[in-house]
Amino acid sequence: MNIIIVGDGKVGAALATQLSSEGHDVTIIDSNPQALSESAERLDVMAVTGNGASMATLREAGVEKADLLIAATSRDELNLLTCLTAKKLGARGTIARIRNPEYSDQLVAMQDELGLSMTVNPELAAAQEAYQLLQFPSFLKRDTFAKGRVEIVSIPVGKGSQLIGIPLFKIYEIAGVNVLVCAVQREDGVHIPSGGFTLQEGDTIFVTAGMQDLARLVKNLGLVEKRIRSLFIIGGSRIAFYLAKRCLDSGMNVKIIEREHKRCVELAEQLPRATIIEADGSREDILDAEGVKSYDAVVTLTGMDEENLVLSMLASHLGVGKVITKINRLEYAGVFRKVGIGSIISPKGLCCSHILRYVRAMSTASGIERVITLHSIVDGQVEALEFQAAPDTRHQGQALKDIPLKRGILISCITHKGRTIIPKGDSSFTAGDTVIVVTAGEEAISDLNDIFAD
Repeated sequence: MNIIIVGDGKVGAALATQLSSEGHDVTIIDSNPQALSESAERLDVMAVTGNGASMATLREAGVEKADLLIAATSRDELNLLTCLTAKKLGARGTIARIRNPEYSDQLVAMQDELGLSMTVNPELAAAQEAYQLLQFPSFLKRDTFAKGRVEIVSIPVGKGSQLIGIPLFKIYEIAGVNVLVCAVQREDGVHIPSGGFTLQEGDTIFVTAGMQDLARLVKNLGLVEKRIRSLFIIGGSRIAFYLAKRCLDSGMNVKIIEREHKRCVELAEQLPRATIIEADGSREDILDAEGVKSYDAVVTLTGMDEENLVLSMLASHLGVGKVITKINRLEYAGVFRKVGIGSIISPKGLCCSHILRYVRAMSTASGIERVITLHSIVDGQVEALEFQAAPDTRHQGQALKDIPLKRGILISCITHKGRTIIPKGDSSFTAGDTVIVVTAGEEAISDLNDIFAD
């Protein structure tokens, strides 16, 4: 596909890296020639210097032949204007990154008029993920499939865990519900395990389970599950606003600490039920004075990964039960997890996953959107994708144990007429079913037929 990315910031650069690695023809537009030069040297992409909303710049980038334009600058209005202009000049599809909460309702009502294929809001997506994690504090990560009926959750195998030394084919004896361990993160790397794989202390397992079974899973595994009633947020970003609003609506007590006076005033007006503190949240004495250790959960949302890491380590040291850390540099996620900071959310990673799902759907030979959901798990080393089986999907009605799959691929769930099936060897799928596939392979999967080895 021919893809134009407007904006060479964090999101734009991450998208360019991923899309070029999957074989797409990528052109980046940015007004900063130095950033463009670095990207062009590092990646197999074309670079055009200029204003992405300008017709002349877009024509220079070949917009009339573009299958997709992604506007990912830091300015919402510029992204909207860029997409409108690109559509007018012949771009097949457009995606805009929109971050301002005030535009949310308008975009839903005017998406067609604006010519947008989709919009992405990294901050809202990050807040939604953080809120989900607060509902089940024992899980490090939660990803939702099958319209909320199925989840892949990340669980640490800590000291004294019942799972240590257990082969996976025996996990039902402990879990008490039908689940499937679809990936294991260990110091020596990532494993897509078979039934004989034995768990060790220090592993992190990624478990596919029905939503209705999560509470029983937590109880039967002996995980400590305390309801989150109070939340302490460090950093008054847009994510903080979205998260605080959701938590306040659910009855939580929320405190936000932010050093910038103007932002504190804005938050106080937008969130009258929250406690807003104007102070430096990176200082231990201030956090202690504000009673941070008495809160059930802490979410660090400053603009610096390193500061979030240190603050999360401090909160964990003080005994806070649930700690969530925002990071953008996903390449360091594995290092961060090793120091025991709990859950990690990445606005950039979530934004890229949403856009990649759309690109994979556009890339199918039939043009039919079969990639329903795409989540990056295990710190970006594994993908979990949800497909809808089509009439031309091979191996329908055949037992899974007899289907040849490519290396590093596992079918982790099938949904048939609304019923969730954690698959076994004699399970099968038919047209219309949704199938969740977990893959650690390097090949990009865009269609369910791509997973078969024959």
